[in-house]
Amino acid sequence: MLPYYSNRNLSNNEEAFGYLLNTLKDSIFTWDYFVDFDKVLGNIRLVEKELLILNRLLGLGQDEIEDIFTNLIMDYPKVRKVLPLLIASRLNKMAETPVIDDIKTMIAVNKKELFDPKVPLDENIINDLKVFFNLTGLKRFFVYKEVSNLVDYCKGIEAGMDTNARKNRTGTSMENLLEVYIKAFCAKNNFKYMSQATQSKLKDAWDISINVDKINRRFDFAIVDNYGKLTLIEVNYYSGGGSKLKATAGEYKEVQKFLSNQGIKFIWVTDGMGWHTARTALEETFILNDYTLNLQMISEGILDEIILLENKIKA
Repeated sequence: MLPYYSNRNLSNNEEAFGYLLNTLKDSIFTWDYFVDFDKVLGNIRLVEKELLILNRLLGLGQDEIEDIFTNLIMDYPKVRKVLPLLIASRLNKMAETPVIDDIKTMIAVNKKELFDPKVPLDENIINDLKVFFNLTGLKRFFVYKEVSNLVDYCKGIEAGMDTNARKNRTGTSMENLLEVYIKAFCAKNNFKYMSQATQSKLKDAWDISINVDKINRRFDFAIVDNYGKLTLIEVNYYSGGGSKLKATAGEYKEVQKFLSNQGIKFIWVTDGMGWHTARTALEETFILNDYTLNLQMISEGILDEIILLENKIKA
């Protein structure tokens, strides 16, 4: 076992695994997890012109607003594409969501063509857009000037919708945290690393050839030391349970075998309280694989032992 374990009075696999399990983190979120403002502002820049055109509707009277709304749509067809955003939706979502706009028939109809500027305007589409304008509450929203301008309003909508992307950012958060340590480790030892390493990227950047178990295999990180020895790293985080945890643990047992046969070191860094629901699967992989770690272990310097000591390189 690594000195890392003996220094913590962990003398066997059972004790070492217990340490990993007991130091799993219940959160990996940093402040940039909550809203991706670059994405929010970038999305708004793409439609700002159309939103400024629609600003003209703010504060108009009940009797005139529908005609002016219709004229704007006819004069500036591209404003149609931003209408879903005003009700906190997106065009692709509208395409997936048939809508009942006639309570008498109770028939749900796909209305995506209403918001596609490439679809020519005709009387039916104009009438349907008027129905949309009224039934969504947008007409009242504009008449009573509930906001001072649509650009700022839609920034708020984009920020709110971006919270739906937090699940996707969980994996990125784990990678970002680990990259802080990997970057510092490689800088200290004059090693090279790359993120999202593929077979072709490794060949092109470092002239290292590897076999992969599937064509689209992508490793979260790759490190190469001064002797050309390669270490591949996979990273993930599970806050809750589910069947995926067991499948992931099983997959990385196979990855370990596949890479070790090529003389490549493989490290799996995982974390999250979800592993308490799949303890057996994680323990099996921990025992079989050379290196199954969590963030706490990384922060305590275990990479130095794995890559430096085991490669017989002095730090």
